[in-house]
Amino acid sequence: MKKLSHYDRAGSPRMVDVSSKPATRRTARAHAFVRIRPAVLKKLPENPKGNPLEIARLAGISAAKRASDLIPLCHPLALTHADVEVTVEKRGVRITSSAATTGQTGVEMEALAAAAVAALTVYDMVKALDKSIEIQDLYLLEKTGGKSGDFRRKEAGSSTAAPLADARGSERSPGREGVASRARVSERSPDRKGVASRARVSERSPGREGVASRARATSRRGKHG
Repeated sequence: MKKLSHYDRAGSPRMVDVSSKPATRRTARAHAFVRIRPAVLKKLPENPKGNPLEIARLAGISAAKRASDLIPLCHPLALTHADVEVTVEKRGVRITSSAATTGQTGVEMEALAAAAVAALTVYDMVKALDKSIEIQDLYLLEKTGGKSGDFRRKEAGSSTAAPLADARGSERSPGREGVASRARVSERSPDRKGVASRARVSERSPGREGVASRARATSRRGKHG
């Protein structure tokens, strides 16, 4: 397992010295999802503060350029590109950010900072309508360049594709524990049709003990007869 590079031998935090690394092309993309009720989504164009999505996009780009101010040990980088895409979907707003540079360290934190701040800005712009808005699924989609090589997230899609529960009683997608729990209940508690079916089979097909008992009774009647 690799060691954490932001600690020295004594365990104290430090900024990694990247001066010996060659400058190479670095890119990264990140993702976030802001879950918003459909009724609130419809009111986005009516926001008195302005277009929430465009403001969130600009906030994300600014955050990418200021990532080193937000995260203590993050290197200040001269970005050659930063962008944020904000898309309205049925269950909320999906955010995809990207960043690029030619330098000695990667731009993963810049992309993640952009997605996170864009999501927070959407919340800020819409919170007057609904305080229960959720920011979900902040993660790195991919990165290229550098000693560690390229990375691409394996999962296709996001957990936001399935409905989640909230205080107003929306549907919930069950987790593994819930599925396993229902499976155990199903094994212990068969439905009425299954019970009735087994009861009929039991009546029609007596077990060995019942057959033996009737055989002994027949034998006794034969002797007394």
